[in-house]
Amino acid sequence: MSMFDRTNLALSRRSLLIGASLTGAGLVIGLRPQLAAAQSQTGAQPFAPNAFIRIPPEGKIAFVMPAVEMGQGIYTAVAMMLAEELEVGLDQVVLEHAPADPKQYANPLLGDQITGGSLSVRGVYEQMRKAGASGRIMLVSAAARDWGVSPDTLKAEAGQVVETGGSRKAAYGSLIAAAANEPVPQDVPLKSASSYRVIGKPARRLDSPEKVNGTAKFGIDARPDGVSYAAIAICPHFNGKLSAVDEKPALAVKGVKKVVRIEEAVAVVADNTGAARKGLAALQIDWDPGPGGSLAQAELERLMDQAIDGKALPHINEGDVAKAEAASGKVHEFIYRMPILTHSAMEPMNCTVHVRADGCDVWVGTQIMSRARQAAADVTGLPLEKVVVHNHLLGGGFGRRLDVDGIILATKIAKQVEGPVKVTWSREEDIRHDCYRYLNYSRVTATLGPDGLPLSWRHRVIGPSVMARWLPAFTKDGVDLDQMAGAETPYQIPNKQADFARQEAPDGMLTGNWRGVGATRNIPPVECGIDELAGIAGIDPLEYRRRLLPHKPRLLAALNLAAEKAGWATPLPKGKGRGIALAEDFGSFAAMIAEVSIGDDGKFKTDRIVCAVDCGQVINPDTVEAQIQSGVIYGLSAALYGRITVENGAVVEGNFDDAPVVRINETPPIEVHIVPSTEPPGGIGEVGTPGVAPSLVNAISAATGKRLRTWPIDQSDLRRV
Repeated sequence: MSMFDRTNLALSRRSLLIGASLTGAGLVIGLRPQLAAAQSQTGAQPFAPNAFIRIPPEGKIAFVMPAVEMGQGIYTAVAMMLAEELEVGLDQVVLEHAPADPKQYANPLLGDQITGGSLSVRGVYEQMRKAGASGRIMLVSAAARDWGVSPDTLKAEAGQVVETGGSRKAAYGSLIAAAANEPVPQDVPLKSASSYRVIGKPARRLDSPEKVNGTAKFGIDARPDGVSYAAIAICPHFNGKLSAVDEKPALAVKGVKKVVRIEEAVAVVADNTGAARKGLAALQIDWDPGPGGSLAQAELERLMDQAIDGKALPHINEGDVAKAEAASGKVHEFIYRMPILTHSAMEPMNCTVHVRADGCDVWVGTQIMSRARQAAADVTGLPLEKVVVHNHLLGGGFGRRLDVDGIILATKIAKQVEGPVKVTWSREEDIRHDCYRYLNYSRVTATLGPDGLPLSWRHRVIGPSVMARWLPAFTKDGVDLDQMAGAETPYQIPNKQADFARQEAPDGMLTGNWRGVGATRNIPPVECGIDELAGIAGIDPLEYRRRLLPHKPRLLAALNLAAEKAGWATPLPKGKGRGIALAEDFGSFAAMIAEVSIGDDGKFKTDRIVCAVDCGQVINPDTVEAQIQSGVIYGLSAALYGRITVENGAVVEGNFDDAPVVRINETPPIEVHIVPSTEPPGGIGEVGTPGVAPSLVNAISAATGKRLRTWPIDQSDLRRV
């Protein structure tokens, strides 16, 4: 059986339901057809104590994954949590994607079926363990009742109930009929961390074998019966639209079935993707650029610079910054400018949709299944219950698949096509129609006391409000709380102020969440600003931070571990430098030290990156290491190359030749050191990204004495003169 059971992901009307005795936990789950078939053959009803566990009479136990897998290892982590308390091995389970059903599969911290914000493990850690423990207790109770003994004389291990000191034992599958009649425990005792057998131990990723052998199914692999294939061209201009197109050249291409026009795009539908792309290339398309057709990058940057001294909304106000500045003999000011960034996920945007009079099916990889379902319902006009979303593995998300623009486009096209149609974007469309991390500027002003430590910190953040559109509840008094994350610094500074100057992207340019979200906007100016202040004070950057962190023992411990492992005290030769950046976010604490080399010609090389992280209770240490490594590589690409520009109201860059990512030969050794902890889990998918750019810039300053305040890093600024 495949590790991922993808059949009948929606709950069918014909599905059997576990009875009222199991609804006390607020969870009702339909049975898979395979399990129903097993019941008819064996006479035993599969056991589903909650929405996450399905135990058949024979074979492997199915774990239903409430979050989506996009390379971050959440499927393995969730399985480990369930397996720990259910007392089964990871080799005894198969995994299923959850259907679109927020009532059962919403993240408890988000209230919706969302995978993002490094909240998956944090959100379900207790929930999954309770789900596993409930099933285990019911199975043990069933065996005790059947054998006429006290449950205290029994234990569960490796998918069996075993009599302590006796000879009787029973596989879970043989107990499911009796277990279904047991009351659902309401107050479930959970294991202590000291007794964990699965959690905290290295585990091989459960999704890796199928990804290696090519059988894993991503959204781009969806092939429902009768599917057609569409290539799409979206109007390149913000808020532009399709003006005219001659269909004849495309229709002359063998295999092309149809040309579909919608207001903002044109698609060619064919028997295969090759024919669709060939047909699209043959089209002569006229676009109406709209009123923003002359918009250029210089204007966007001018508006951002103008906002630095404009009006702003208050966010943090501690102490009396104005008084401290007035009393100081010197106010230091630094302005940091960060570019527009794209996601560039490995799997280009794609979505397969079948629109019928009586329903709609959507095959896609999405981070937000409930909104995917709603988007298709809105386009088709169908009731929500008539839309079924078949979720798949994601070939990278990073926040890109938290938006549903691709699903909307595909559904609009599918309304004009008979049967299912798979709409696949080219890399050019993917980069030119992203939900971008928009321009973000910061102005930092600070004063120093006689000891060289900061007396005041004022931070103005200039950028858009993604949350005003995406999640309005995450705004307060007009301030985007994500945009401001960490702007006040984690450091002990007596007077702090942070405010938000909202400056939106041009109309029609979608902005969205990017890996590391608010922290990627604010940790660079905070960590570079602190480094600059340490330089002014003439204090070692490591010692400077230590003096400012007496109230942050976990962050300080991560800093000390990183410094030890990086050999901070070891002198470096000329042309080399080390730089520090700290990140406190997502419930985790990370310290990053970058080591760089710079030649006389300005040629730049990242020699090494060392990261220490305290993410609370670790589920799978291998995943923690991989997530930090991938976050570093993602951040390195942005720091060295990330820059999207605009001309004529359109994005200029279109592929990896002009929007590159780091290659393997440019990737330095990345060391990850985990601080042991039994605190509740923190997020790990994003905390590795925000510290990359500032640690590099701080290392460059240590090597050259030059301060860079604009990203991406311009190596021409590093030449020795």
